[in-house]
Amino acid sequence: MLVDAHAHLDDPILAPREEEVIAAAKEAGVGIIVNASSDLPSSEASRALAARHREVYAVVGVHPHEAKTYSPAVEKRLTELAADDKVVAFGEIGLDYHYDLSPREDQRIVLEREIALADELGLPIVFHVREAYEDFNAIIQRNKKHLTRGVLLHCYGGSAELARYYLGEMDAHFSFGGVLTFAKHKDVVLANIPEKRLLLETDCPYMTPVPFRGTPNEPKHIPLIRDKMAELKGLSREDVERITTENALAFYKIKL
Repeated sequence: MLVDAHAHLDDPILAPREEEVIAAAKEAGVGIIVNASSDLPSSEASRALAARHREVYAVVGVHPHEAKTYSPAVEKRLTELAADDKVVAFGEIGLDYHYDLSPREDQRIVLEREIALADELGLPIVFHVREAYEDFNAIIQRNKKHLTRGVLLHCYGGSAELARYYLGEMDAHFSFGGVLTFAKHKDVVLANIPEKRLLLETDCPYMTPVPFRGTPNEPKHIPLIRDKMAELKGLSREDVERITTENALAFYKIKL
């Protein structure tokens, strides 16, 4: 069985085909899909998806793009959603300076609050970091006391050196998606991450792997990412499937 550790089934690109997408994932051997959120409406949608489908679990939180929407009322509702047994993490939260869709200062303030909230709720954290590693690292240092329940750097795009830093500072997990099939030097990054810290994801409908670039990504493409990770790590497909599935279930504390 494979696990898609980070998906967006509620995205408007995929939502109209919800049943078809999940059925295709099952056919491809994907037994668990973890649906991440970007704001309060998507957090509501993620929990609803998890309620409708046994194999779907939810992650709730406010993405850095939407930091400007964060408020006490949003935080109160996220806290209520997090009480659901099928909500398995808080995220995706972090910093994104590529698009600056929310002011950077707002992103930093909200990130620190959400890190503390995740700790209060007893949930692991799923981080999104893009072109903001210096500020992200400073925030991590200030909030290490809140980072003891598990940390996942989703769609990891940092260097091998940073990966070693996050392993040392946070005992982090790292998930990789379709980018493995088309980006350079990922073998170097993977060589610096222990097998017990690796997960597979699609980030669907984004980051579609080769040879389906240009079409919406789906959880059914996880086997392509598994195969590329196996090639880059020098492991068998079976080993990568077993390792990443065990890691995902342990990180999210999902019991089959």
